[in-house]
Amino acid sequence: MLLRDLAREFLADRLRQEAHYTIERLQQNGGPPIQWLESDSLASEVFHHLYVLRVGNQVSSSHPDRLSLLLPYLDDTKAEVFEVQWQGRKLLIYREELTLEGQQGALLIGEDFAQVESGLDALHWWVGAIAGALLVLLILLNLIAVNRSLRPLAFLQRQLSEIQSGQRERLALDAPSELDNLIAQLNHFMDELQRRLLRSREAVANLSHTLQTPLAAVTQVLRGSRPINEQRRHRMLERMEGMQAQLASELRRARFAGPVTGQRANVIGEAEMLIDMMRTLYPVKRFELQVSLSPNQNIAIERHDLNEMLGIVLDNGGKWARECVLCHIYKDQDLVIDVQDDGRGVDSSALSELGQRGKRLDESTPGHGLGLAILKQIVAQYRGRVTFSSPLGGGFHVRIVLPINCL
Repeated sequence: MLLRDLAREFLADRLRQEAHYTIERLQQNGGPPIQWLESDSLASEVFHHLYVLRVGNQVSSSHPDRLSLLLPYLDDTKAEVFEVQWQGRKLLIYREELTLEGQQGALLIGEDFAQVESGLDALHWWVGAIAGALLVLLILLNLIAVNRSLRPLAFLQRQLSEIQSGQRERLALDAPSELDNLIAQLNHFMDELQRRLLRSREAVANLSHTLQTPLAAVTQVLRGSRPINEQRRHRMLERMEGMQAQLASELRRARFAGPVTGQRANVIGEAEMLIDMMRTLYPVKRFELQVSLSPNQNIAIERHDLNEMLGIVLDNGGKWARECVLCHIYKDQDLVIDVQDDGRGVDSSALSELGQRGKRLDESTPGHGLGLAILKQIVAQYRGRVTFSSPLGGGFHVRIVLPINCL
């Protein structure tokens, strides 16, 4: 359709120019030269044109046999370029009005459009053949491109099979840049699984090493014939409590999820729930919560891990505070949790010892020195940091910083 319209417009423009030229010649010569209107004229043979001229009441035509077909168009002032069917052939006609020697007239110039259409049909076949060849070529190129693009995925699949069979521990980064993030995430996921496996093995080893001696001592005492006096009973009780604390600590560590679980938690909701719980456990202490987050904002952190971190620092503040524990949670570049109490604080020389496993700076309150150590382990899972400080005016301040890009 586009080629046909272009050809029709081109021929119409050529007929328009020829009509203007013919009218100009007629006006210069004062009348129509008879040879222009003959069917065997040079214009008719070379250009395959026909002419119909009306000046006043006189009508002349180069093809009298077609005159009856074209007479109605001489007076049709609306027609300019139109098509006429004649004996199975299609003629393209251009009409132009003129004034010659004071008389009004009209000129029709036509050309056989069938020859143009036959040439267009041949051109259509050529265009179709070329388009078909290009389509086949594009399909082949697409198949080659898709095949080459899927090679990295096949390579990645082989690496995953090697990891499954134990021949490989990590994925190689020899892949297109589009897969870099995927491979990095998979490597991070496998590293996290490896850390969990090592943590589980370490927990089993710690339990085996820690519980073996107390259990052997308790078993020996129970199997022996010596009476259990108050002193021996007290020592056995201490060892049993130590084993219980060790078991509780390892079980808490086993529940760490880490940042690869894909879970999210509502920080405000969890913090409010824990604050209410602490107010019940420590009714004489005042717990205040300040949160600079939107109410419905969820953070990419496992809910139990968040509760564990908040629970440790709030419980620690409830134990040592005189009257008030303040918890402030906000998001700067990172997620920050500040918990401060108004207790007597900690000596600056002893701050570096906080968070060591089993290390207790004060034996006046019950505990086993595991809470802050567990807190540091959880925060380390999220690539965060924990800092302890004790202001000059007293009190104890714990700051937990969790990087947002790791959440």
